[in-house]
Amino acid sequence: MRVAVASHSFPNHPTLRRELAARYPDAVFNETRRPLAGDDLVRFLRGSDKAITGLEVLDAALFQAVPELRVVSKYGVGLDMIDLDAARQHGVTVRWTPGVNRQSVAELTIAFMIALCRQLVPLAIDVREGRWTHGGGRQLSSATIGIVGCGHVGKTVARLCRAFGADVLVHDIVDYDDFYLAHGVRPVALDVLLRDSDIVTIHVPLDASTQNLIDARALAQMKPSAFLVNAARGGIVDEGALKAALVAGRLAGAAADVFATEPPTDLELLRLPTFLGTPHVGGSTEDAVLAMGRAAIAGLDGGS
Repeated sequence: MRVAVASHSFPNHPTLRRELAARYPDAVFNETRRPLAGDDLVRFLRGSDKAITGLEVLDAALFQAVPELRVVSKYGVGLDMIDLDAARQHGVTVRWTPGVNRQSVAELTIAFMIALCRQLVPLAIDVREGRWTHGGGRQLSSATIGIVGCGHVGKTVARLCRAFGADVLVHDIVDYDDFYLAHGVRPVALDVLLRDSDIVTIHVPLDASTQNLIDARALAQMKPSAFLVNAARGGIVDEGALKAALVAGRLAGAAADVFATEPPTDLELLRLPTFLGTPHVGGSTEDAVLAMGRAAIAGLDGGS
Protein backbone atom coordinates (compact mmCIF):
# COMPACT_ATOMS: atom_id res chain seq x y z
CA MET A 1 0.00 0.00 0.00
CA ARG A 2 1.72 3.18 -1.23
CA VAL A 3 0.89 6.57 0.29
CA ALA A 4 1.86 9.85 -1.36
CA VAL A 5 1.78 13.06 0.69
CA ALA A 6 1.21 15.78 -1.88
CA SER A 7 0.68 18.54 0.69
CA HIS A 8 3.82 20.67 0.74
CA SER A 9 3.35 21.79 4.36
CA PHE A 10 2.63 18.39 5.96
CA PRO A 11 6.25 17.16 5.57
CA ASN A 12 7.59 20.24 7.38
CA HIS A 13 6.36 18.89 10.71
CA PRO A 14 8.67 16.14 12.05
CA THR A 15 6.01 14.72 14.38
CA LEU A 16 3.57 14.20 11.52
CA ARG A 17 6.26 12.63 9.32
CA ARG A 18 7.21 10.26 12.13
CA GLU A 19 3.62 9.27 12.91
CA LEU A 20 2.78 8.65 9.26
CA ALA A 21 5.98 6.65 8.69
CA ALA A 22 5.09 4.44 11.64
CA ARG A 23 1.98 3.34 9.75
CA TYR A 24 3.29 3.62 6.19
CA PRO A 25 7.09 3.21 6.10
CA ASP A 26 7.18 3.61 2.32
CA ALA A 27 5.25 6.90 2.24
CA VAL A 28 6.65 9.52 -0.13
CA PHE A 29 6.57 13.25 0.54
CA ASN A 30 6.37 16.37 -1.60
CA GLU A 31 9.64 18.06 -0.68
CA THR A 32 9.31 20.98 -3.12
CA ARG A 33 7.79 23.35 -0.49
CA ARG A 34 5.09 24.32 -2.98
CA PRO A 35 1.72 22.89 -4.08
CA LEU A 36 1.95 20.51 -7.01
CA ALA A 37 -0.22 20.94 -10.09
CA GLY A 38 -0.83 19.47 -13.53
CA ASP A 39 1.70 16.94 -14.78
CA ASP A 40 3.88 17.38 -11.69
CA LEU A 41 1.00 16.29 -9.48
CA VAL A 42 0.13 13.36 -11.75
CA ARG A 43 3.75 12.12 -11.72
CA PHE A 44 3.94 12.44 -7.95
CA LEU A 45 0.70 10.53 -7.29
CA ARG A 46 1.17 7.85 -9.94
CA GLY A 47 1.48 4.42 -8.38
CA SER A 48 -0.16 5.48 -5.11
CA ASP A 49 -3.26 3.88 -3.64
CA LYS A 50 -3.76 6.61 -1.07
CA ALA A 51 -2.84 10.29 -0.85
CA ILE A 52 -2.83 13.18 1.60
CA THR A 53 -3.51 16.46 -0.17
CA GLY A 54 -3.74 20.09 0.88
CA LEU A 55 -3.93 22.89 -1.69
CA GLU A 56 -3.66 20.60 -4.71
CA VAL A 57 -6.43 20.70 -7.31
CA LEU A 58 -7.91 17.23 -7.85
CA ASP A 59 -10.20 17.12 -10.87
CA ALA A 60 -11.53 14.58 -13.34
CA ALA A 61 -8.36 14.73 -15.45
CA LEU A 62 -6.22 13.93 -12.41
CA PHE A 63 -8.37 11.00 -11.33
CA GLN A 64 -8.37 9.64 -14.87
CA ALA A 65 -4.58 9.95 -15.09
CA VAL A 66 -4.06 8.14 -11.76
CA PRO A 67 -6.68 5.33 -11.84
CA GLU A 68 -4.93 3.41 -9.05
CA LEU A 69 -5.72 6.17 -6.54
CA ARG A 70 -8.45 4.95 -4.19
CA VAL A 71 -8.39 7.22 -1.12
CA VAL A 72 -7.72 10.94 -0.70
CA SER A 73 -7.42 12.26 2.84
CA LYS A 74 -7.57 16.04 3.18
CA TYR A 75 -4.95 17.88 5.21
CA GLY A 76 -6.89 20.91 6.41
CA VAL A 77 -10.48 21.94 5.86
CA GLY A 78 -12.44 23.03 2.81
CA LEU A 79 -13.06 20.82 -0.17
CA ASP A 80 -13.15 23.50 -2.88
CA MET A 81 -9.92 22.11 -4.38
CA ILE A 82 -11.44 18.66 -4.96
CA ASP A 83 -14.05 17.77 -7.59
CA LEU A 84 -16.16 15.48 -5.41
CA ASP A 85 -18.40 14.35 -8.27
CA ALA A 86 -15.38 13.35 -10.34
CA ALA A 87 -13.93 11.52 -7.33
CA ARG A 88 -17.12 9.49 -6.93
CA GLN A 89 -17.26 8.70 -10.63
CA HIS A 90 -13.71 7.35 -10.50
CA GLY A 91 -14.28 5.34 -7.33
CA VAL A 92 -12.12 7.57 -5.14
CA THR A 93 -13.10 8.01 -1.50
CA VAL A 94 -12.47 11.50 -0.11
CA ARG A 95 -12.10 11.78 3.65
CA TRP A 96 -11.83 14.92 5.75
CA THR A 97 -12.50 16.13 9.28
CA PRO A 98 -14.58 19.33 9.38
CA GLY A 99 -13.76 21.96 11.98
CA VAL A 100 -10.43 20.47 12.98
CA ASN A 101 -8.77 23.92 12.97
CA ARG A 102 -11.78 25.90 14.19
CA GLN A 103 -10.16 27.36 17.32
CA SER A 104 -7.06 28.51 15.44
CA VAL A 105 -9.07 30.30 12.74
CA ALA A 106 -11.51 31.77 15.26
CA GLU A 107 -8.72 33.22 17.40
CA LEU A 108 -7.12 34.86 14.35
CA THR A 109 -10.53 36.30 13.49
CA ILE A 110 -10.80 37.88 16.93
CA ALA A 111 -7.23 39.20 16.60
CA PHE A 112 -8.22 40.83 13.29
CA MET A 113 -11.25 42.43 14.92
CA ILE A 114 -9.22 43.90 17.77
CA ALA A 115 -6.44 45.08 15.44
CA LEU A 116 -8.94 46.89 13.22
CA CYS A 117 -10.96 48.36 16.06
CA ARG A 118 -7.89 49.69 17.85
CA GLN A 119 -5.81 50.55 14.73
CA LEU A 120 -2.99 48.44 16.15
CA VAL A 121 -0.93 48.03 12.99
CA PRO A 122 -0.80 51.69 11.89
CA LEU A 123 -0.16 52.80 15.46
CA ALA A 124 2.65 50.26 15.86
CA ILE A 125 4.20 51.48 12.60
CA ASP A 126 3.99 55.07 13.86
CA VAL A 127 5.81 54.18 17.07
CA ARG A 128 8.49 52.26 15.18
CA GLU A 129 9.06 55.26 12.92
CA GLY A 130 9.26 57.73 15.81
CA ARG A 131 5.75 59.14 15.67
CA TRP A 132 3.75 59.30 18.90
CA THR A 133 0.13 59.46 17.77
CA HIS A 134 -2.87 58.51 19.84
CA GLY A 135 -5.67 56.42 18.43
CA GLY A 136 -9.06 55.90 19.96
CA GLY A 137 -10.96 53.08 18.38
CA ARG A 138 -13.71 51.04 19.92
CA GLN A 139 -14.18 47.98 22.10
CA LEU A 140 -15.61 44.68 20.93
CA SER A 141 -17.88 44.80 23.95
CA SER A 142 -19.80 47.72 22.44
CA ALA A 143 -19.89 46.35 18.89
CA THR A 144 -22.51 44.48 16.93
CA ILE A 145 -20.72 41.65 15.15
CA GLY A 146 -22.25 39.92 12.14
CA ILE A 147 -21.14 36.36 11.40
CA VAL A 148 -21.83 35.09 7.88
CA GLY A 149 -21.80 31.32 8.23
CA CYS A 150 -22.42 29.59 11.56
CA GLY A 151 -20.63 26.29 11.03
CA HIS A 152 -17.73 25.05 13.15
CA VAL A 153 -15.64 28.23 12.93
CA GLY A 154 -18.62 30.58 12.96
CA LYS A 155 -19.96 29.03 16.16
CA THR A 156 -16.56 29.35 17.85
CA VAL A 157 -16.30 33.00 16.78
CA ALA A 158 -19.79 33.61 18.12
CA ARG A 159 -18.90 32.16 21.53
CA LEU A 160 -15.75 34.28 21.73
CA CYS A 161 -17.58 37.45 20.70
CA ARG A 162 -20.28 36.84 23.28
CA ALA A 163 -17.56 36.38 25.91
CA PHE A 164 -16.41 39.92 25.10
CA GLY A 165 -19.99 41.11 25.62
CA ALA A 166 -20.67 41.93 21.97
CA ASP A 167 -24.08 41.64 20.34
CA VAL A 168 -23.91 38.90 17.71
CA LEU A 169 -25.97 38.54 14.54
CA VAL A 170 -25.64 35.45 12.35
CA HIS A 171 -26.71 34.46 8.87
CA ASP A 172 -26.67 30.88 7.62
CA ILE A 173 -28.66 28.76 5.20
CA VAL A 174 -28.99 26.18 8.01
CA ASP A 175 -31.01 26.81 11.16
CA TYR A 176 -29.03 26.31 14.36
CA ASP A 177 -31.84 27.35 16.68
CA ASP A 178 -30.55 25.49 19.74
CA PHE A 179 -27.14 27.15 19.39
CA TYR A 180 -28.67 30.58 18.85
CA LEU A 181 -30.82 30.24 21.95
CA ALA A 182 -28.04 28.84 24.13
CA HIS A 183 -25.57 31.58 23.25
CA GLY A 184 -27.78 34.61 22.84
CA VAL A 185 -27.14 35.24 19.16
CA ARG A 186 -29.75 36.44 16.69
CA PRO A 187 -30.28 34.94 13.20
CA VAL A 188 -31.09 37.54 10.54
CA ALA A 189 -31.22 37.92 6.77
CA LEU A 190 -27.92 38.78 5.09
CA ASP A 191 -28.96 42.31 4.15
CA VAL A 192 -29.97 43.02 7.75
CA LEU A 193 -26.65 41.67 9.03
CA LEU A 194 -24.68 43.84 6.60
CA ARG A 195 -26.71 46.93 7.46
CA ASP A 196 -26.63 46.60 11.25
CA SER A 197 -23.16 45.18 11.99
CA ASP A 198 -20.10 47.14 13.10
CA ILE A 199 -17.92 44.18 12.12
CA VAL A 200 -18.80 41.57 9.48
CA THR A 201 -16.81 38.33 9.49
CA ILE A 202 -17.01 35.61 6.84
CA HIS A 203 -17.10 31.89 7.70
CA VAL A 204 -18.68 30.09 4.75
CA PRO A 205 -17.13 27.61 2.30
CA LEU A 206 -16.27 28.69 -1.22
CA ASP A 207 -18.66 27.28 -3.82
CA ALA A 208 -20.82 28.57 -6.66
CA SER A 209 -23.30 30.09 -4.21
CA THR A 210 -20.67 32.04 -2.24
CA GLN A 211 -18.35 33.17 -5.04
CA ASN A 212 -18.16 36.99 -4.70
CA LEU A 213 -20.88 36.82 -2.05
CA ILE A 214 -19.49 40.07 -0.63
CA ASP A 215 -19.49 42.18 -3.78
CA ALA A 216 -19.92 45.90 -4.43
CA ARG A 217 -23.65 45.72 -3.68
CA ALA A 218 -23.08 43.94 -0.37
CA LEU A 219 -20.31 46.34 0.65
CA ALA A 220 -22.56 49.30 -0.13
CA GLN A 221 -25.04 48.01 2.47
CA MET A 222 -22.44 48.14 5.25
CA LYS A 223 -21.89 51.15 7.51
CA PRO A 224 -19.02 53.45 6.43
CA SER A 225 -17.67 52.94 9.96
CA ALA A 226 -17.77 49.13 9.71
CA PHE A 227 -14.97 46.58 9.32
CA LEU A 228 -14.87 43.42 7.18
CA VAL A 229 -12.92 40.27 8.11
CA ASN A 230 -12.35 37.26 5.86
CA ALA A 231 -10.52 34.23 7.25
CA ALA A 232 -12.56 31.72 5.24
CA ARG A 233 -11.64 31.45 1.55
CA GLY A 234 -10.42 33.82 -1.12
CA GLY A 235 -13.02 34.45 -3.81
CA ILE A 236 -15.88 34.99 -1.35
CA VAL A 237 -15.04 38.70 -1.19
CA ASP A 238 -14.73 40.68 -4.44
CA GLU A 239 -11.27 42.15 -3.82
CA GLY A 240 -11.65 44.83 -6.49
CA ALA A 241 -14.88 46.05 -4.97
CA LEU A 242 -13.32 45.93 -1.50
CA LYS A 243 -10.39 48.06 -2.62
CA ALA A 244 -12.73 50.60 -4.19
CA ALA A 245 -14.80 50.81 -1.00
CA LEU A 246 -11.70 51.31 1.18
CA VAL A 247 -10.19 53.92 -1.13
CA ALA A 248 -13.47 55.87 -1.26
CA GLY A 249 -13.91 55.71 2.52
CA ARG A 250 -17.15 53.76 2.20
CA LEU A 251 -15.69 51.17 4.59
CA ALA A 252 -13.49 51.87 7.60
CA GLY A 253 -11.19 48.90 7.22
CA ALA A 254 -10.79 45.25 6.31
CA ALA A 255 -8.60 42.27 7.16
CA ALA A 256 -8.03 39.09 5.15
CA ASP A 257 -6.06 35.91 5.67
CA VAL A 258 -7.18 34.50 2.31
CA PHE A 259 -7.14 35.80 -1.25
CA ALA A 260 -8.54 34.82 -4.64
CA THR A 261 -4.97 34.33 -5.87
CA GLU A 262 -2.29 33.35 -3.39
CA PRO A 263 0.12 34.99 -3.00
CA PRO A 264 -2.01 38.07 -3.82
CA THR A 265 -0.80 40.45 -6.51
CA ASP A 266 -2.90 43.59 -5.97
CA LEU A 267 -0.29 45.70 -4.19
CA GLU A 268 -2.61 48.71 -4.16
CA LEU A 269 -5.01 46.80 -1.92
CA LEU A 270 -2.28 45.28 0.24
CA ARG A 271 -0.65 48.65 0.92
CA LEU A 272 -3.79 50.53 1.90
CA PRO A 273 -3.46 51.79 5.50
CA THR A 274 -6.98 50.54 6.20
CA PHE A 275 -6.22 46.99 5.04
CA LEU A 276 -4.54 44.22 7.04
CA GLY A 277 -3.45 41.05 5.25
CA THR A 278 -1.82 37.83 6.43
CA PRO A 279 -0.51 34.88 4.36
CA HIS A 280 -3.23 32.24 4.94
CA VAL A 281 -2.11 31.36 8.45
CA GLY A 282 -5.51 30.95 10.10
CA GLY A 283 -5.08 27.22 10.63
CA SER A 284 -1.32 27.24 11.10
CA THR A 285 -0.90 27.21 14.86
CA GLU A 286 1.10 24.29 16.25
CA ASP A 287 -2.06 22.88 17.82
CA ALA A 288 -4.05 23.11 14.58
CA VAL A 289 -1.27 21.68 12.40
CA LEU A 290 -0.98 18.60 14.59
CA ALA A 291 -4.77 18.17 14.71
CA MET A 292 -5.12 18.51 10.93
CA GLY A 293 -2.20 16.19 10.23
CA ARG A 294 -3.37 13.49 12.61
CA ALA A 295 -6.88 13.71 11.15
CA ALA A 296 -5.41 13.29 7.65
CA ILE A 297 -3.40 10.25 8.77
CA ALA A 298 -6.49 8.71 10.37
CA GLY A 299 -8.44 9.39 7.20
CA LEU A 300 -6.16 7.13 5.20
CA ASP A 301 -7.56 4.20 7.17
CA GLY A 302 -11.14 5.40 7.31
CA GLY A 303 -10.80 7.18 10.64
CA SER A 304 -12.29 10.47 9.38
